[in-house]
Amino acid sequence: MKNEEQSSSPGVPIMDADGIRRALQRIAHEIIERDPQLAQVVLAGIPSRGVEIAKRIADFIRGIEKIDIDTGIIDVAMHRDDVGKRAELPVVRASKLPLPLEGRTVIIVDDVLYTGRTVRAAMDAINSFGRPARIQLAALVDRGHRELPIRPDYVGKNLPTAGSEKVQVRLQQTDGEPDEVRLEKQ
Repeated sequence: MKNEEQSSSPGVPIMDADGIRRALQRIAHEIIERDPQLAQVVLAGIPSRGVEIAKRIADFIRGIEKIDIDTGIIDVAMHRDDVGKRAELPVVRASKLPLPLEGRTVIIVDDVLYTGRTVRAAMDAINSFGRPARIQLAALVDRGHRELPIRPDYVGKNLPTAGSEKVQVRLQQTDGEPDEVRLEKQ
Protein backbone atom coordinates (compact mmCIF):
# COMPACT_ATOMS: atom_id res chain seq x y z
CA MET A 1 0.00 0.00 0.00
CA LYS A 2 1.31 3.42 -0.88
CA ASN A 3 1.96 5.75 2.04
CA GLU A 4 1.19 3.03 4.53
CA GLU A 5 2.97 4.90 7.30
CA GLN A 6 0.56 7.80 6.86
CA SER A 7 -2.54 5.70 7.53
CA SER A 8 -4.10 6.21 10.95
CA SER A 9 -6.11 2.98 10.75
CA PRO A 10 -4.85 -0.13 12.51
CA GLY A 11 -4.70 -3.46 10.73
CA VAL A 12 -3.21 -4.99 7.65
CA PRO A 13 -3.60 -3.08 4.37
CA ILE A 14 -5.57 -5.05 1.75
CA MET A 15 -6.41 -2.50 -0.94
CA ASP A 16 -5.36 1.10 -1.50
CA ALA A 17 -7.24 3.70 -3.55
CA ASP A 18 -5.83 2.38 -6.81
CA GLY A 19 -6.77 -1.20 -5.92
CA ILE A 20 -10.32 -0.14 -5.09
CA ARG A 21 -10.55 1.78 -8.37
CA ARG A 22 -9.34 -1.23 -10.37
CA ALA A 23 -11.76 -3.59 -8.58
CA LEU A 24 -14.75 -1.33 -9.24
CA GLN A 25 -13.72 -0.83 -12.86
CA ARG A 26 -13.55 -4.62 -13.27
CA ILE A 27 -17.02 -4.97 -11.73
CA ALA A 28 -18.32 -2.35 -14.19
CA HIS A 29 -16.90 -4.35 -17.11
CA GLU A 30 -18.49 -7.55 -15.77
CA ILE A 31 -21.89 -5.84 -15.44
CA ILE A 32 -21.61 -4.62 -19.04
CA GLU A 33 -20.79 -8.16 -20.22
CA ARG A 34 -23.57 -9.88 -18.28
CA ASP A 35 -26.35 -7.32 -18.67
CA PRO A 36 -26.91 -6.52 -22.35
CA GLN A 37 -29.83 -4.19 -21.57
CA LEU A 38 -27.93 -1.68 -19.44
CA ALA A 39 -30.79 0.83 -19.63
CA GLN A 40 -32.81 -1.60 -17.48
CA VAL A 41 -30.14 -1.88 -14.75
CA VAL A 42 -30.45 -0.16 -11.37
CA LEU A 43 -27.49 -0.04 -8.97
CA ALA A 44 -29.01 0.04 -5.47
CA GLY A 45 -26.41 0.95 -2.85
CA ILE A 46 -26.76 0.01 0.80
CA PRO A 47 -25.90 3.06 2.96
CA SER A 48 -23.44 4.38 3.41
CA ARG A 49 -20.45 3.02 1.51
CA GLY A 50 -22.56 0.90 -0.85
CA VAL A 51 -24.18 4.08 -2.16
CA GLU A 52 -20.79 5.62 -2.99
CA ILE A 53 -19.57 2.37 -4.55
CA ALA A 54 -22.72 2.19 -6.72
CA LYS A 55 -22.09 5.77 -7.92
CA ARG A 56 -18.50 4.92 -8.82
CA ILE A 57 -19.53 1.79 -10.75
CA ALA A 58 -22.16 3.83 -12.62
CA ASP A 59 -19.48 6.40 -13.49
CA PHE A 60 -17.23 3.65 -14.89
CA ILE A 61 -20.11 2.25 -16.97
CA ARG A 62 -20.89 5.75 -18.26
CA GLY A 63 -17.25 6.19 -19.25
CA ILE A 64 -17.09 2.82 -21.03
CA GLU A 65 -20.53 2.56 -22.69
CA LYS A 66 -21.66 6.22 -22.77
CA ILE A 67 -24.91 5.33 -21.02
CA ASP A 68 -26.26 6.56 -17.70
CA ILE A 69 -27.14 3.79 -15.28
CA ASP A 70 -29.84 4.50 -12.71
CA THR A 71 -28.63 4.41 -9.13
CA GLY A 72 -30.60 4.32 -5.92
CA ILE A 73 -30.41 3.85 -2.19
CA ILE A 74 -31.88 0.84 -0.43
CA ASP A 75 -32.02 1.16 3.34
CA VAL A 76 -32.19 -2.13 5.21
CA ALA A 77 -32.58 -0.87 8.80
CA MET A 78 -36.21 -1.91 9.28
CA HIS A 79 -35.89 -5.16 7.31
CA ARG A 80 -33.07 -6.69 9.38
CA ASP A 81 -33.86 -9.88 11.26
CA ASP A 82 -32.14 -8.53 14.40
CA VAL A 83 -33.94 -5.16 14.54
CA GLY A 84 -35.73 -6.00 17.82
CA LYS A 85 -32.66 -7.56 19.43
CA ARG A 86 -30.27 -4.63 19.10
CA ALA A 87 -29.43 -2.45 22.10
CA GLU A 88 -29.91 0.71 20.02
CA LEU A 89 -32.61 1.60 17.54
CA PRO A 90 -31.36 1.41 13.96
CA VAL A 91 -30.69 4.59 12.03
CA VAL A 92 -33.31 4.66 9.29
CA ARG A 93 -32.48 6.43 6.03
CA ALA A 94 -34.81 7.03 3.13
CA SER A 95 -34.73 4.44 0.35
CA LYS A 96 -34.81 5.98 -3.11
CA LEU A 97 -35.20 3.72 -6.13
CA PRO A 98 -36.19 4.59 -9.70
CA LEU A 99 -39.68 3.19 -10.21
CA PRO A 100 -41.19 1.04 -11.53
CA LEU A 101 -38.83 -1.88 -10.88
CA GLU A 102 -40.80 -4.39 -12.94
CA GLY A 103 -38.74 -5.71 -15.86
CA ARG A 104 -35.51 -4.26 -14.46
CA THR A 105 -32.33 -5.79 -13.05
CA VAL A 106 -31.57 -4.41 -9.60
CA ILE A 107 -27.98 -4.89 -8.49
CA ILE A 108 -27.56 -4.55 -4.73
CA VAL A 109 -24.20 -2.90 -4.00
CA ASP A 110 -22.38 -3.11 -0.67
CA ASP A 111 -18.85 -2.68 0.60
CA VAL A 112 -18.37 -5.97 2.49
CA LEU A 113 -20.31 -9.21 2.13
CA TYR A 114 -20.21 -11.28 5.32
CA THR A 115 -23.11 -13.36 6.67
CA GLY A 116 -25.58 -12.42 3.94
CA ARG A 117 -28.16 -11.08 6.38
CA THR A 118 -27.85 -7.48 5.18
CA VAL A 119 -28.36 -8.65 1.60
CA ARG A 120 -31.46 -10.62 2.60
CA ALA A 121 -32.81 -7.49 4.26
CA ALA A 122 -32.03 -5.49 1.10
CA MET A 123 -33.98 -8.00 -1.02
CA ASP A 124 -36.97 -7.65 1.32
CA ALA A 125 -36.73 -3.85 1.09
CA ILE A 126 -36.51 -3.95 -2.72
CA ASN A 127 -39.55 -6.21 -2.94
CA SER A 128 -41.55 -3.65 -0.97
CA PHE A 129 -41.04 -1.30 -3.98
CA GLY A 130 -42.01 -3.80 -6.66
CA ARG A 131 -40.94 -7.01 -8.34
CA PRO A 132 -37.82 -6.61 -10.48
CA ALA A 133 -37.05 -9.12 -13.23
CA ARG A 134 -33.97 -10.16 -11.26
CA ILE A 135 -31.83 -9.09 -8.34
CA GLN A 136 -28.05 -9.40 -8.40
CA LEU A 137 -25.33 -8.61 -5.88
CA ALA A 138 -22.06 -6.68 -6.15
CA ALA A 139 -19.62 -6.38 -3.25
CA LEU A 140 -16.25 -4.71 -3.05
CA VAL A 141 -15.03 -7.41 -0.62
CA ASP A 142 -16.41 -10.91 0.02
CA ARG A 143 -15.00 -12.13 3.33
CA GLY A 144 -16.93 -15.40 3.55
CA HIS A 145 -18.72 -16.77 6.65
CA ARG A 146 -22.17 -16.88 5.04
CA GLU A 147 -25.14 -17.76 7.26
CA LEU A 148 -27.61 -17.67 4.36
CA PRO A 149 -27.41 -19.15 0.84
CA ILE A 150 -26.33 -15.87 -0.77
CA ARG A 151 -23.42 -15.37 -3.16
CA PRO A 152 -22.25 -12.28 -5.04
CA ASP A 153 -22.58 -12.01 -8.82
CA TYR A 154 -19.80 -9.41 -8.89
CA VAL A 155 -16.95 -9.17 -6.39
CA GLY A 156 -13.95 -6.88 -6.23
CA LYS A 157 -11.85 -9.06 -3.92
CA ASN A 158 -12.37 -12.41 -2.22
CA LEU A 159 -10.74 -12.18 1.19
CA PRO A 160 -10.88 -15.27 3.40
CA THR A 161 -11.03 -14.11 7.01
CA ALA A 162 -11.28 -15.51 10.50
CA GLY A 163 -14.49 -14.85 12.40
CA SER A 164 -12.53 -12.71 14.84
CA GLU A 165 -11.23 -10.41 12.10
CA LYS A 166 -12.95 -7.32 10.74
CA VAL A 167 -12.76 -5.83 7.26
CA GLN A 168 -12.65 -2.04 7.44
CA VAL A 169 -13.49 -0.06 4.28
CA ARG A 170 -12.84 3.67 4.17
CA LEU A 171 -13.91 5.92 1.31
CA GLN A 172 -13.03 9.59 0.97
CA GLN A 173 -16.62 10.65 0.21
CA THR A 174 -18.24 8.83 3.15
CA ASP A 175 -15.49 8.78 5.77
CA GLY A 176 -13.32 11.78 4.97
CA GLU A 177 -10.33 9.43 4.87
CA PRO A 178 -8.31 8.14 1.91
CA ASP A 179 -9.81 5.13 0.12
CA GLU A 180 -8.55 1.88 1.62
CA VAL A 181 -9.50 -1.59 2.81
CA ARG A 182 -7.81 -2.98 5.91
CA LEU A 183 -8.08 -6.26 7.82
CA GLU A 184 -8.20 -5.79 11.57
CA LYS A 185 -7.68 -8.38 14.28
CA GLN A 186 -10.23 -8.22 17.09
